Amino acid sequence: MDDVPAPRKVTELAALKAFAHPRRRHIIEYLAEQGPATSAGLARALDMNTGATSYHLRELARHGFVEEVPVEGAHGRERWWSAPRQDLRFPPRSEQDPATRAVMEEMAGYSLSRDVTAFQEASRAMDPSDPWADAFPFSRGAITVTPQELAQFFEEYIGLLKRYQRPPEETPSEARVVFTHFLGYPAPARPDGGERDSEEG
Repeated sequence: MDDVPAPRKVTELAALKAFAHPRRRHIIEYLAEQGPATSAGLARALDMNTGATSYHLRELARHGFVEEVPVEGAHGRERWWSAPRQDLRFPPRSEQDPATRAVMEEMAGYSLSRDVTAFQEASRAMDPSDPWADAFPFSRGAITVTPQELAQFFEEYIGLLKRYQRPPEETPSEARVVFTHFLGYPAPARPDGGERDSEEG
């Protein structure tokens, strides 16, 4: 697809802090899921005051995480914001200084905890008769790879995501936003130095 965004590496500490801020993450997630909104609309939806949402939006826009967009039917000086599709890449651990590592660890911990909680809450709230009742895939597995192969595996995963990140005009009417989460980490080395068996699930 021609509109698939190229990877954007975020390395500046100020930008990382802006993105990692919990309330700003809520704003980005809301805009990505629900579409453009005003600061007042965000304030109502996220239980914040308009002054706070306006400030957070300006900070996010300064680093290119949200952008102002024209909306048909907007009133007066009303400003509408959206979260553009982006392939954001953050510094790998080997390139992180102590300050960057602290921000990245805080962001990762917050994101993982929030995602697990949201998954559980959505699953419990889903009516079994809803057509989307079975839309909670979960898989845990293991692969045996080199660091270079793992990097390629990740790129293939990102490519699959991009394949389904279609613009509105190409999206089926019955489609919904589905959140995904990718997590990988090396298994502890065996004391005898041998390889662990791969598992599938």
